[in-house]
Order: sequence, then structure tokens, then C-alpha cells
Amino acid sequence: MDDLYAPPSTDRTDPKRPLAAARALDPTRYVGAEALALDQREILSRGWQVVAPASALSEPGDHIVREIGGVPILLVRNGEGRLNGFLNICRHRAGPLALCDGEGAKRLRCAYHGWAYDLDGHLRTAPEMQAADGFDHRDIALERIETEVWNGLVFARTRLGPGFADIMAGIDDIVPTGALDGLNHHHSRIYDVACNWKVYVDNYLEGYHLPFVHPDLTQVVSYPDYKTELARFWSLQRSPVDAETEAYAAGEALYFFIYPNTMLNILPGRMQTNRVVANGPDACRVEFDFYYADGEAGRAEADDAFSDSVQDEDRMICEHVQKGLASGAYQPGRLSPDQEAGVWHWHNLLRDAYAACG
Repeated sequence: MDDLYAPPSTDRTDPKRPLAAARALDPTRYVGAEALALDQREILSRGWQVVAPASALSEPGDHIVREIGGVPILLVRNGEGRLNGFLNICRHRAGPLALCDGEGAKRLRCAYHGWAYDLDGHLRTAPEMQAADGFDHRDIALERIETEVWNGLVFARTRLGPGFADIMAGIDDIVPTGALDGLNHHHSRIYDVACNWKVYVDNYLEGYHLPFVHPDLTQVVSYPDYKTELARFWSLQRSPVDAETEAYAAGEALYFFIYPNTMLNILPGRMQTNRVVANGPDACRVEFDFYYADGEAGRAEADDAFSDSVQDEDRMICEHVQKGLASGAYQPGRLSPDQEAGVWHWHNLLRDAYAACG
């Protein structure tokens, strides 16, 4: 009994091993404010992640608000059509420039004290600052962040890390530029899950659990034919979709995971994008966007219902796993070489990131 309930190893080196000898990540990486702060600062803030459909930012003044690594961000289209990304933090006393997504803004006005910036982030007016010695609004601008657009999807990050081309290298060989042009954004959904954000990613990265957690999904995708492919910063799970259903068309399902927290689920005539946002040490939010080809949007209602069912099943198992990881009774288990190559690949990317920051 003592051995069974021995506390997990406190070795935070998380050694990398070949797949055939691999173990899961140290459970201490999933628990507590310190682990979350490290993830936010060194992984999520440095990682390119999908934040919106480009169609949500098609006209001057269109803007969206999100968070990356716990930091508020704002993306806006300027008058010349250029996409700008900023921290959604006024340079005065950290108020928000926008509180929600919107269209057609002429300026970005802080909701706290009314400082106003143009759509390129330059301060234009600052009420009642005339008596401030040496104050010149021309010296002040919003802090920029990086943005990229790929196949109609807007990606962003707030800190330096691997380049966008490096992250996406090889995906265009499978999903060529323009291949998703016929897909139109239809709607968004948000799912809240009481687990560390990495637990949700772990769960996404393997089909091992499908027969046990997702009986209905197993009737749609072919578990015996489930295959995983690995690249430097992404992995792909492929599976035939055996049967035509109200939600799915027959063909092939491509489930891409792009480090550190983006998922592209591409199926015949439709796509979902997912972004996993860390809300706390044991809480995450999963942002879903649904896209359909012309003539396929009629599947949206059935797709929503099926997605709700799958997410309820994933929420249940992820929340139980979080309790196990936080219990102090779990030691990292062995990974299945046949079914958990994606998990191994992802855990090694995390190990590299943790090692780089000491």
C-alpha cells in the first residue's frame, strides 16, 4: 500500500525518453499557481495561436478582444486595410481600449479615463493632461503584438518565440494555401472545463480513449485506422469518416494540433478551430469556431449537438484526470507507443520549453 500511494517524484527535469520508453509528464506541471504562471509566460505567450476568423476583421475599425497568456490583446483593421495587433492596455493606467468585439471603430478609446488612440495605436487625445510637465501625446503609442493570417485564420502571440513559418512548416503540403477558401465562418462556441489547460490538450492528442469515452464518435471515425503523424511543432491525427451522418460527411478527418494550444479539425465540407485558454491552475476555456462550405451549413445544428455531446464526455474525463493529477497519489505512467505518440511529442515540446527557462 505504501508503494501504491507513494507521492509523485519531485524531479522537475521531466527527462525526455524514446517513445518506446516514454512516461507522461510530471503531475506537478499541472497543479498550482506557480506552474500556471510559468506556462502563461514561457509557453502560451510565446506561442502562435488562432484567435479569430479573418472575416471578423474585414473592414476598417473592425476589432476583436482576446487574451494570450493571461494578457489582454486587441486586433483591429486600420483605414488602409492593415491588420494591427496591440496589447489591450492603455499606456496611462492600464485600462482597456475595448471591452468586446466590434465593428467600424474610428478610434480606440480607453474605457477608464478616455485616452484615445488611432487605429495604428498612436495616442491622439489625453483629457486634462495639459498641466503634466513634458507630456507630449506624440511620444505615446500602444504596445504592438505580432499577427499572421493563414488560410483565412488570424494567429497572434505576445512574446518572441519560434517563427510562424517554422511552426506551420509542412502543413501547407497537406492543406495547401487556398484549400480552405470555400469555408465560411458560421458561429462560435465556448466550453469551460475544470482542468489544467494541458490536460485538455493531452486528451485531444490521442484516440486511445475513444472506445471508452466517446462511443458515438467511435461509430463515425474509424478507430482501427487512426494514425498519428509528427512534425517539429505540430502533430496530425488522421482517420477515415466511415459513415454519412447529419453532422459529418463521409471522407477523411484531419485533426491538427499546433503547438502550444491550437487545434484544426478539418473534415469534408467543414472545419472547427479550437483554442485552449488557461483560466486558472485547474480551469480552462476552449474557444470553438465552426466553418462550413457552401451548402454544408445545414449541418450546423446537428454538428452543435454532436459537439456538445463529445465535449461533455471530454469534460467529464478531463476533470477526473485533473483530480488524479492533483491528488499527490499519481506517478507518471508509461505511454502507449501505438496510441500516444502525439502525447509524447507534445510533452517533449513542453520539456524543451521548461528546460529553456531553467
